[in-house]
Amino acid sequence: MNARDRLIVGLDIPTIAEAERMVATLGDTVSFYKIGYQLAFAGGLDFARDLARDGKKIFLDMKLLDIDNTVAKGVENIAKMGMTMLTLHAYPKAMRAAVEAARGSDLCLLGVTVLTSMDGADLADAGYDADPHTLVLRRAEQAKSAGMGGIVCSAEESAAVRKIIGSDMALVTPGIRPTGSDAGDQKRVVTPGDAIRNGSSHLVVGRPIVKAADPEAAAEAILQEMQAAL
Repeated sequence: MNARDRLIVGLDIPTIAEAERMVATLGDTVSFYKIGYQLAFAGGLDFARDLARDGKKIFLDMKLLDIDNTVAKGVENIAKMGMTMLTLHAYPKAMRAAVEAARGSDLCLLGVTVLTSMDGADLADAGYDADPHTLVLRRAEQAKSAGMGGIVCSAEESAAVRKIIGSDMALVTPGIRPTGSDAGDQKRVVTPGDAIRNGSSHLVVGRPIVKAADPEAAAEAILQEMQAAL
């Protein structure tokens, strides 16, 4: 894969009309998009299907977590939508149910380890006794054991995680911020080049592109930094 196959632009945008304009603005520069809660609940699932039919790859960021049967039935339907990637929280039972439900499809299932907006204090507040790094590595091992297609983690943990999951699994990194950009609500961030060098296979970039004065130029700059790191 080249850099263009690895850059996922997060369409964290409130309306379908704005998302359509952003996709048109980015044109052929971007081939892979993430759709999460905000856009999904504004008609984004139909929009995701339309983008997939137009040849774009879609990372559906739903972070599923429920009883086994509910997760499995959700995954079965998502697998029919033409999506490329789907997230679920990296709990072993949920992952095993999802893997079985997706069997025979092209859907790449990603286990979310620890959100990049969370640090050690946040995990302690949530009742975990592990620091982010330790918990990420534990969940990476569990995702590999469950047969998942990849995991989501901060690029701060990418190098260590890559040693655990090997070269075949996808390693998707959010919290990417080009040098000099605002970290926003992310607490564990890295630059695009460092993420690639640390072992990330795909980078999710939202605000630094969609909020830029020139989104296409911002995407091109990130692609160039990624390509240099490759």
